[in-house]
Amino acid sequence: MRIAVLTTSYPRYPGDAAGRFVADAVERVRRRGVDVEVIGPEQFRHYGIAYGHGVLGNLRRRPWLGLFVPGLLLGFVKAARRVDADLVHAHWLPAGWVAARSGKPYVLQVWGTDVELARRAPALARSILQGARLVIAASNELADSARALGAEEVRLIPSGGDLPAQVGVEAVPPEVLYAGRLSAEKGVLELVEAADGLNLVIAGDGPLRARVPGAQGFVPHDELQRLYARAAVVACPSRREGFGVACLEAMAHGRPVVATAVGGLRDLVVDGETGLVVPPRDPGALRSALERLLADRELRRRLGAAGRERALERFSWASVTDATLAAYAEAVGTMES
Repeated sequence: MRIAVLTTSYPRYPGDAAGRFVADAVERVRRRGVDVEVIGPEQFRHYGIAYGHGVLGNLRRRPWLGLFVPGLLLGFVKAARRVDADLVHAHWLPAGWVAARSGKPYVLQVWGTDVELARRAPALARSILQGARLVIAASNELADSARALGAEEVRLIPSGGDLPAQVGVEAVPPEVLYAGRLSAEKGVLELVEAADGLNLVIAGDGPLRARVPGAQGFVPHDELQRLYARAAVVACPSRREGFGVACLEAMAHGRPVVATAVGGLRDLVVDGETGLVVPPRDPGALRSALERLLADRELRRRLGAAGRERALERFSWASVTDATLAAYAEAVGTMES
């Protein structure tokens, strides 16, 4: 089976965080003997739209870049048409639009930003979703959103995660870690307010960096793993979240998570069992949960151990790759029947 992966975000060099979760999934599928060719921004001219703050973020910050979107899409379509593949796996709705014009059958994987985009152009989103052989969603909320937009065949396949061989030793004094984009929808400003006076470590970059004291900016993957390993608590305060890669990575490291009750975080964190769940946009509740965990080392250990076990049982790369290959076989079988 030959698969073409279409994506607007993919790592450009070792350690690049852009599209890392897409690349990780591709690598696992290749290890199973599947021929996968990636068509990403390195294979077509993207006019500076693809990276940095992401496609939607770049267009919001610099609306004039919209003049180049037709050229980007045209180059993307041409690249997709040239590839020899039995099936196209498109990540995000824009790549789904390209896949629909590639002349090849496709599956579409939706992520959190797709819901926002679909609300702006529901008719277009519906046509892309309905043209797919299957729609893959990383969380129950994304799956429900895809169905509401007209997707007929939806498969729930989360992102996968690797478990470190050992659980790291907490730093002294204990640290609260945030790893992710510094933008409003990630709830980082609520966290800054809630963690006033706490030992907060911020790994990430984004449009709100100037309002986030001490932010470290982009942190290479290996260094980020060291930050997880020494953290006492990991905060995931998003206002909306398609899946929650940082949350899963924290769980894999055996770290308790304080997460908001939104999107894919609800699939990952079980309140009082693998972490603590608080309402979104509520700095007071967030502060209380952080203080509770910081004051109780045994509670941190217990919740972290349960989270690590949940990551192993439900979000291992082995099970995620099995489900992905099954989806490919189903999509190709539908085409041939």
